[in-house]
Amino acid sequence: MKDHRGVALIVASALFMQNLDSAVLATALPAMARDLNEDPARLGAAITSYLVALTVFIPFSAWIADRFGAKRVFMLAILVFVASSILCGRAQGLGELVAFRVLQGVGGAMMVPVGRLLLLREVPKKDMLSAMAWLTMPALLGPVTGPPLGGVLTDLFSWRAVFWINVPIGLVGLVLVAWRIPHVPPARPGPPDVVGLALTGGALALLMFGLETVGRHVVPGWMSWSGLVCGGAMGWLAIRHCRRAPSPAVDLGLFRIATFRDPAVAGSLFRTGAGAVPFLIPLMLQIGFGMSATQSGFVSFATALGAFAMKPLVRPLLRRTGFRTALMANGVLAAAGVAALALVTPAWPAAAIFLLLAAGGLARSLQFTALNTLAFADVPPERMSRATALYGTLQQLSPALGVVLATATLEVSQALAGRDALLPVDFSLGFVVAALVVVLAVPLHARLPADAGAEVSGHRG
Repeated sequence: MKDHRGVALIVASALFMQNLDSAVLATALPAMARDLNEDPARLGAAITSYLVALTVFIPFSAWIADRFGAKRVFMLAILVFVASSILCGRAQGLGELVAFRVLQGVGGAMMVPVGRLLLLREVPKKDMLSAMAWLTMPALLGPVTGPPLGGVLTDLFSWRAVFWINVPIGLVGLVLVAWRIPHVPPARPGPPDVVGLALTGGALALLMFGLETVGRHVVPGWMSWSGLVCGGAMGWLAIRHCRRAPSPAVDLGLFRIATFRDPAVAGSLFRTGAGAVPFLIPLMLQIGFGMSATQSGFVSFATALGAFAMKPLVRPLLRRTGFRTALMANGVLAAAGVAALALVTPAWPAAAIFLLLAAGGLARSLQFTALNTLAFADVPPERMSRATALYGTLQQLSPALGVVLATATLEVSQALAGRDALLPVDFSLGFVVAALVVVLAVPLHARLPADAGAEVSGHRG
């Protein structure tokens, strides 16, 4: 691919829209809770429902992209995402909002992994790190601009405006895709593994339903536990089926590739702990510290600003240290950055909170980029579509688990103290639990070979 930078930037418009959507929504959650007369912790369902839909439908993306052509599917996915954003902005209750967020997740499930596939299918390994950097740098503008933009839109208009901002961005992205990205002809992937897709999607949906509702009195307790038990049973059947099927919905053989297995397994732990942070920070600043949505947004965006500043440094750092050393050492720093947020109190000046969030964003950005690049370093081209689908599923499931982890920690802390309202100490406990999950991933990276991903990083020991 001669113009991998141009294609990466165009595909990144979809990532920008998705990341902007998540960032502005987190800032607007307290206002949404007030307007919809819901508990702020329960509004986490607006985030997890979208992430669950992503997780359930991403496995379909590999077969659909091969069957109908990646460019065509990518454009349709953008249209679905934009249309469902309009519906989310018109929701009149939590039930409607969750339903429209699920539809939005269907669009995102096809949009992000298929867009990544358009790039990775053709880029040479020596250019992969550069391509991934170009892909993710514009996408990081979403988290950078999202919190302050979400705060301003919420305070000036209403929380509904945070969904409508996707409309002009999506339409511009759609025009650029049609204009600049070359046509990808459909292939003949054969019939889809309907049994595998049904088992996988059903297992993920039931497990996330159980985790999201257990102990929270949203539905009867037996329904939550039934979801967990049935989801676990379907998951076991899905693994058994995919091991035996000649062309499975989920290619479990990818886990035999060490450089894919580590970002998939250890990376999922890291993303779960790190995924709790963007949910906890706006709630802590607004509910715990009494900031407005605008104030919270301008402080929160420091995390993404630090992440954006790290991107130009990733390539020289990985060339010097290699993937294994970088993931282990930086994993400890990332965990320390999350744990340090537990020390923040309302007495801290906003500038000090800003600097702490920016430092944490630096470490987490390096970890995300290293994991996302290493995952595809040794995947054969003929298995790339399945690899992007499987990795994308894990990549979206982890933040959903992070939000569930955060909401559960807040509610348990509040219940144990016998209080009706959240206090700063509850958020401190949430950050400690998240940091413990992040640091659990570090020992797993030690199993990587010393030269893992050397062809991509340029590190030769």
